[in-house]
Amino acid sequence: MAIIITDECINCGACEPECPNNAIYEGGVEWTIADGTGVTGQYILEDGSATDAGAEHNPVSDDFYFIVPDKCTECVGFHEEPQCAAVCPVDCCVQDPDREETEDVLLQRKERLHI
Repeated sequence: MAIIITDECINCGACEPECPNNAIYEGGVEWTIADGTGVTGQYILEDGSATDAGAEHNPVSDDFYFIVPDKCTECVGFHEEPQCAAVCPVDCCVQDPDREETEDVLLQRKERLHI
């Protein structure tokens, strides 16, 4: 499962610097695949669409911090647990029940993001 940030987020920002994939953004901020990764050129998103790694995408949330699912690896390959959840003071970084992913899928994403 990818991690999501619920609307209980207090916008403290503790999670953002902990993410090894730079998958966490402040509400209202546009995101790119290239941010904090080794990706350049074309990148295939999980929905099968192609994007330029440097292309800006609309924020997932305008109101509170959010996690880009295409960049979240639940810290697999980096840490033993998701670091955003470990540091969140209000426990709003939780597993997304609508996005179940195996450890193999998460490791493959890690390899694609950190060439």
